[in-house]
Amino acid sequence: MSITSNRAQFLLAAGAALAAGASGEPADAASAPSGEQPSADAAMERLLEGNHRYVTDTGVNCARNYDRRIETATGQMPFAIILSCSDSRVPAEMVFDQRVGDLFMIRVAGNIAEPAGIGSIEYAISHFHSPVLLVLGHQNCGAVEATLEVLKSGARPPGQIGTLTDAIAPAVKDLAQHGGTLDQAVRANVAHVAKQLRAESTIVADAATAASHAMRIAGAYYSLADGRVTLL
Repeated sequence: MSITSNRAQFLLAAGAALAAGASGEPADAASAPSGEQPSADAAMERLLEGNHRYVTDTGVNCARNYDRRIETATGQMPFAIILSCSDSRVPAEMVFDQRVGDLFMIRVAGNIAEPAGIGSIEYAISHFHSPVLLVLGHQNCGAVEATLEVLKSGARPPGQIGTLTDAIAPAVKDLAQHGGTLDQAVRANVAHVAKQLRAESTIVADAATAASHAMRIAGAYYSLADGRVTLL
């Protein structure tokens, strides 16, 4: 047997021992990759419970990834798909206190539904049957703020930034014309994207209306000030 094979076997054995822990008990089965997914309600509860731990500074999962890397090296079974903003202050794995392999992330400024992002969501639905698809907007979103400014001034942003504001504009146009706030615009954009995903993807729409184990599509708002996620 080669040195490489020996090392691989050692790492796998070490991972199993770490997962079992000093007491010899197996690792949390709910977070280990498997062929079964939780219900949509249970998956959403996991997200919200994790966010509560984050808000109260009692998180446990983000610091438990050494053995998790080994567990997920040959496969993944994320229980939630999250489309969120690229903003550096909104790392969903931390915000929801989840481990490597738990969340399938699509991040783009303004949490817009662009073709590659939709394709990524469709891939996750088709391969992992994740029971929750969450569109996560956040307080003081720069992409939404830029869109409001563009709609009011008529100026075109430089480079490819205009592709972001073009995507967000339909959701916030009325608010820009009638003096709506940035906070209202962020929430309106989340609702628009959640609808857009259904309308532009038959894979998303079919998963959300499946006769059994229907995927739940939800929008949410993240507060930068206190870390709390609120379902919309």
